[in-house]
Amino acid sequence: MEKILLAIDALNPDKNALDFACYLARLTKSDLTGVFLENLEPEDRPVLMEADGMPYMEWGPDEKSESYKAKMAFIERNINYFKEGCTSRGVNYKMHRDHGIPADDLIEESRYADFVVVDTETSFSQQYEGIPTEFVRDVLKKTECPVVVAPENFEAIDEIIFTYNGSLSSIYAMKQFTYLFPEFNNKKATILRVNRSGEWEDRDKLKLKEWLGTHYADYLFEVLKGKPGMKLFDYLYTRKNIFLIMGAYGRNAISRFFKSSQAEPIIKTISQPIFIAHY
Repeated sequence: MEKILLAIDALNPDKNALDFACYLARLTKSDLTGVFLENLEPEDRPVLMEADGMPYMEWGPDEKSESYKAKMAFIERNINYFKEGCTSRGVNYKMHRDHGIPADDLIEESRYADFVVVDTETSFSQQYEGIPTEFVRDVLKKTECPVVVAPENFEAIDEIIFTYNGSLSSIYAMKQFTYLFPEFNNKKATILRVNRSGEWEDRDKLKLKEWLGTHYADYLFEVLKGKPGMKLFDYLYTRKNIFLIMGAYGRNAISRFFKSSQAEPIIKTISQPIFIAHY
């Protein structure tokens, strides 16, 4: 059993992310903790308060205003939607409400979780940010546990695709996923490498095969020739019912791997679940 966090915009929860998080919770027999994130900073203003009969000014939201009360009522309805959604799907749940900077709050919570589920469109900005949003990018770069990017639509998982580039991060992501989700060990596992030679050059392939064989009955190695970003994107674009596993996002040396246009176009376009782990 794992501790699963679901990042939820308290004002705009995503149904597809809830569906997939509940699927993973049922699969692993885990509780699901909904982390309701509220960005209250833009609403902060000088508010007249009173204590022991003495007035004073405090910086914060005006909790007596009608707009604030309406917003809180709307959030309560969304919380009930989450609770009812979990109950109807047979999932045990917990609920946290965070009122600070959303990305910082979730990153802090991630320290005590096994993985976090996020929706790529979750945003706390007044302007359109594209996909993934700044909030999601911050979470992917700084979270202290693996992140699962929820798919736009979900039917089933028939194949696990491990992206491999010879780095410690790609191996670490492979192991983290396998240890967290032994329920997928009966699925087909593809270890995918993309390079300019079109050959599997790694000397550790034999050892990797030995490790894979202890966890997956059906696995294969596949290599594509060409530029990693474009080839990987083309390969994944037509795939259905897969779970994609990738190494660290935006961390030190591995950040170059993603700056070469691999991660973000995939996250933007591939409507399949993605598991990302940091080494």
